[in-house]
Parts: sequence; structure tokens; C-alpha cells
Amino acid sequence: MATQFVPRQVFPHYASIPRSYFLGHHRAGLTKMRNMLSSIDYVVECRDSRVPITSVNPMFEEALGKTRRLIVYTKRDLGAETGSPAQKAAEKAIRKFDRNSSVFFVSSFSRPDVSSILRHLRNDAAGPDRLVGARVLIIGMPNVGKSTLINNLRNHGVKKAKAVQTGGQPGITRKIGTPVKIIERENGAHVYVLDTPGVFIPYVPDAENMLKLALCGCVKDSVISPVTLADYLLYHINLHDTNVYQRWASATNEIQPLLDSFARQTGLLSKGGIPNTDLAALHFIQKWRAGELGRFVLDDLQAEERRRESGVKEETYTSATQIIKAEKLGRRRNIESSDRQK
Repeated sequence: MATQFVPRQVFPHYASIPRSYFLGHHRAGLTKMRNMLSSIDYVVECRDSRVPITSVNPMFEEALGKTRRLIVYTKRDLGAETGSPAQKAAEKAIRKFDRNSSVFFVSSFSRPDVSSILRHLRNDAAGPDRLVGARVLIIGMPNVGKSTLINNLRNHGVKKAKAVQTGGQPGITRKIGTPVKIIERENGAHVYVLDTPGVFIPYVPDAENMLKLALCGCVKDSVISPVTLADYLLYHINLHDTNVYQRWASATNEIQPLLDSFARQTGLLSKGGIPNTDLAALHFIQKWRAGELGRFVLDDLQAEERRRESGVKEETYTSATQIIKAEKLGRRRNIESSDRQK
């Protein structure tokens, strides 16, 4: 009788995960955003539907003050199958987290999803009686889909071609862009949006959150070992559906044999026919990002709901002093952990 496969319930490999990806253009971009607020009428904050909690940047709360804001969860089609009960349940739970803001969900390549955003901005940001144009700032973590959203708003709103560059890795947008018209009004009170560089969190206290953000492409693929990241992805896939990788291997908790088989079957080999596991890991991750290895939310929405109901605050680091203290504490904990293992 075959032994039933039991997926891992925890992911143990956190010790070597870097906790920071706060680059110079992140800091400069945030400073510029703050300085521009007096000329901004509205803020659209983008978050990734696959990590709706982890892709929230607490620095925006401090930087943007009381500027009017709406929340857009991007890549809706990658967090769950479109129209499925899982998608409806996830979006219902997510809406509860943002009771004070208007909330929208948009798919990666679906222009119809943006019509409700355009309608909202036409009625709210511009206003029916407004005589001057409105300027809308698009913000969010790196690579959450800000530029794609702008292109879809422009295409759907004024029937114009793509206005800003997009890419699969973070860092495509390095500075605040020029205003892009997305709504044209007869009285000349047009609505313009401005693209901004993605801003990462100065320090991520939870290593698993760093893995989630890296898996979704919010940090460059070179920051965390691709094999470690593929292993973390395998851990999540096994909790949902092991059948998605059955063409390469039977259900397993071991990433190395899976990557070896994946590399051989897809031709990702080094000299001598040796499987290139790093390249295989990157290709495996890219398949998930494209929706080919299951579509699911990485964040635990029920746990987040319980946390909020209990009033427990999340640990966040938004200043240089806090980052230095956190790094010292992290090093001390690693030393203590190492001493205990000796």
C-alpha cells in the first residue's frame, strides 16, 4: 500500500534570509512623494493580491498623511481562479482590512477591471463641478503592478497606447514620472496620474514575509537564493495542489530532486548534461508568477483577521535608528541560536 503524501506544515529555512532591500531610489522616491503632496489631489496605493497584507508598506501611512486615497489590489487573476469561490472569499476578507478606503481589484491584463477605478476617479478625484484638472499619485511596493495599472487606465480612459515602461523585475521605475492623462473632460478638468518608484520596507522583521515578497518579485531575484525561494514555493504549492508539478515529479517535500527532474525535462542543463538547478529554480518560480503552478494567496487572511480583532500590533521598522537596532538584535539572536546548537 502506497504511503500517503504529507506536506510540510512549516517552512524551517529562515536563518539565512536577508531582511532589507531599501535602496537609494526608494528613499529618494519617498522623499519626493512627501514634497509633492501639496500638489496632489489623490493617491492610488497598489498592493499585490497574492500578498495583500505583506505588500502593505507602513511608511506610506506616515508619509502621505490625510491625502485622499484608494487601494488597488493588482494581479487579481493570480491570487485565485477568476470568479471562483476562493477569489470571492479572499476579496471579501481583504475588503474588511480597508474599511476607510475605497477598494478595487484588477487583473494583470484585464482592462475591464479598471473601468470602476476610472469611474471612481471621474466622480471623486475630478468631481462633477471641478474646474481644474486633478493629479493622482500611483504608489506601492516595487513591482506590484503600478506601471501596468497606469497603462491600462490610459488605454481604457483615453484610448491611448502605453505611456510607461513595465518589466518583470523591480526597479524599472527609478523616479517620479511626468503626468499621464487618463480622463479627459470637456471643461478641461482632466485627470492625470504620475508613476512613482516602488518603495520597499526599510527592514522586514519576519523572514517569511521577505520570502513572500521575493516570490512575488518585489525584490530582485538575486537577493535570495533561487533554490531557497523555489523550496518555499514548493512548500506553498503542496498545501494547495501537488498535481500542478506532477509532469516533472511525484508529490515531494524535497526541492532538489524536483529541480533536477524539471531541469532535465526542460533542457536547463550545464556542460556535461548536469542540471542547472539555479536556472531551473528561477524558471520554476516564473511559471508560478505566470499562474501556471496554481493560483493562491500566500498570506493567511484568517490569521490576519484574528490578529486585528485581538488588537495585537505588527512589528514595523520605518526609521534608520530602528533598522540599526533591529539588525543588531537579529545578529545577537543568530549568535545565541548558534551557541545553543553547539
